[in-house]
Amino acid sequence: MSAETQRRFRYAPALAATVLTVLILWLVGSVADVLMLLFLGILIALYLNALAGALRRHLRLPARLAFPAALLVSIGALVLLANMLVPPVVTQTQELLKLLPQYISTWQTTLETTIARIPALADTIQPGQHSIVLALYDQLTNTLQDVVPKLFAGVHVAISIFSVGVMAIYLAVHPEVYCDLTVSLFPPVRRRFVRHLLGELGDTLRAFIVAQLFTMTVLGILTGIGLYALNVPYALTFGVFTGLAAIVPFFGTLLSTTLPALFVLNTPDGGTRALLVLGLGVVIHLIEGNLVSPLVMSEKVDLPPVLCILGVLVIGELLGPVGLLIAVPTLAIVMVLMRRILIHGIYDGGLVVDPEATPAPSLLTSERFPPASP
Repeated sequence: MSAETQRRFRYAPALAATVLTVLILWLVGSVADVLMLLFLGILIALYLNALAGALRRHLRLPARLAFPAALLVSIGALVLLANMLVPPVVTQTQELLKLLPQYISTWQTTLETTIARIPALADTIQPGQHSIVLALYDQLTNTLQDVVPKLFAGVHVAISIFSVGVMAIYLAVHPEVYCDLTVSLFPPVRRRFVRHLLGELGDTLRAFIVAQLFTMTVLGILTGIGLYALNVPYALTFGVFTGLAAIVPFFGTLLSTTLPALFVLNTPDGGTRALLVLGLGVVIHLIEGNLVSPLVMSEKVDLPPVLCILGVLVIGELLGPVGLLIAVPTLAIVMVLMRRILIHGIYDGGLVVDPEATPAPSLLTSERFPPASP
């Protein structure tokens, strides 16, 4: 065989791997929205299986009854929460929208007064000739008018929600089927390692879900109570909003702390009250960051703050607002893959798992399954 033929054969695998990688990346980018729905289904399946496992341990329910009980408990909790919170939140939100132009007019006046006190700005921006806040409000109103009907009345959204629910139930009922299918895609020599990797990913995501739900609940309750004590209008609405916004780290915290302060500026001693509201938000989030999160967050989801911010920005840019829901769990998965494959696997040679090791857990449940035969 000539030297040229040998070089051709030597470069052929690298070329084939490069082309295959490009095709996979193109395919993933093309179906990113579908993969996001699948990921949401996996997260819900993990939650349901975790709840089913807790019911089996604490109530001694048999396995065949634990999952239906977990599903019924979850649906019942959602219905109860909706009946308790939706009516007052809707009422307060309607009142808020009616008074929003008045609040914006007050903010505009305050902004003009502040600008007039700064000579450099007063010379370039004349009072009454700018409407920064009003322009933002108009833009937001127009956006909401276009988005809300499509968001809640669109057939595509309804199909997506239904698909996530169905996928979550199937994944939760028979997790071993999908885990074994995933493992079988890899060479036999790597299957035990892949199974352990899936188990570690499942543990990480379960820890994240439990911690996130607990943190959101604590933040919502503390914020609602604190704003009510400070006599801030729409305290319940802002409390619920704070709990929901906590799913987006840092940016959700900033928004949920600033918004309530804006709605006390036009009251007597508005500046002092706004500072108190901001101080309340800072104290509550300090409690969450230094007491609640260390208590419930596992080492498996201990993510560096800078990486969290970067992950939220990148995934939000790639997948849009809905992608913010999966930004942190996606980052947690990336960290596990880097630590397990790149650092411990490739660098430290840990891609092979000891055959005598304990069978690996499944990705979608905390139960341990024996490794599938090659």
